[in-house]
Amino acid sequence: MTAATGLVLTAPRSFERRTFDLPEVGGADGLLRIEACGLCGTDHEQYTGHIASSHAFIPGHEVVGVVEQVGDEAAERWGVAAGQRVAVEVFQSCRECEPCRAGMYRRCVRNGMATMVGFTDADQPPGLGGGYASHLYLGPDSMLLPMPAELDPVTATLFNPLGAGIRWAVEVPETQPGDVVVVLGPGVRGLCASAAVKEAGASFVMITGLGPRDAERLALAPAFGVDLAVDVAATDPNRALRDAVGAKADVVVDVTAKAPAALGQAVQLARPGGTIVVAGTRGSADTPGFEPDHIVYKELRILGALGVDVSAYRKALELLVSARYPFADIPRQVAGFDDLEPLIQTMAGERPGIPPVHGVFAPEDAIEP
Repeated sequence: MTAATGLVLTAPRSFERRTFDLPEVGGADGLLRIEACGLCGTDHEQYTGHIASSHAFIPGHEVVGVVEQVGDEAAERWGVAAGQRVAVEVFQSCRECEPCRAGMYRRCVRNGMATMVGFTDADQPPGLGGGYASHLYLGPDSMLLPMPAELDPVTATLFNPLGAGIRWAVEVPETQPGDVVVVLGPGVRGLCASAAVKEAGASFVMITGLGPRDAERLALAPAFGVDLAVDVAATDPNRALRDAVGAKADVVVDVTAKAPAALGQAVQLARPGGTIVVAGTRGSADTPGFEPDHIVYKELRILGALGVDVSAYRKALELLVSARYPFADIPRQVAGFDDLEPLIQTMAGERPGIPPVHGVFAPEDAIEP
């Protein structure tokens, strides 16, 4: 096989299916045959243009696949072999700069946001830089995670949102056993964050959603460690939390997307001296209900969280393999090249219907030469 296929986002709401030449693999790089790529809020924000780009690109960053070719140097560096299933980390690392040596490779001087998987220029050879494709080029700075044999590729794509849940809801806020935690947003990342804090020993977990679109997700929440699921369209979350535990939250984790009112809710729900982690992007400068003075009065700690690191990914894989939570059974829709765009439109709220809790892209047979 000498050719690959990829779905290129050339402009907001404009996909183009393209054929790419497979690159020659040298000693320091490799090539992945993609088996599955999970979908998240970033994907539909890229599709609608809420996350803007100056170049065409292949979206998709929750990538799982099989190493099809790998150079000797790369195999040693990554600890993998041809034929092995792996997950691909979103960020790349030069392994040499100060942030990389400190484990902060999200801030890599040579890479950072510029080379993250699912956002690189499709017109720059080899062009295979995202998960909506049959293949992904693995450059020397790529970061790979060997995948446990127990996980099928579709379930394995949850390594990314579950790793995010562990880092954002446990590691960043330093969640402690006995803490009361509120998670804003019941999508797959919210469910993952809930399971993560329950694993960390949280005494009470509340999750919030909004209206019919979130009804199925809120109904699923108890299976992922949630003690109370609240539809904020019908119930005041502050009153619900007070009635349930008689106190406010030690930790509030906001994983909502394009929900400007969530920050105000987080400030209201946090106890004095509490911690708020903002991991979802607003897509807006508006913050209805947000009263900054309460940050002062309550002496709140508000932290931003971007991305995940290898420690959280490894913990996520261990939790997936443990099967303590029904991640394999999450309601999901798996789409190929032909039906991926309608799924993303539904996720973005631009097509009638309620999106699945978990969306996944899985390529059909790659283009033959």
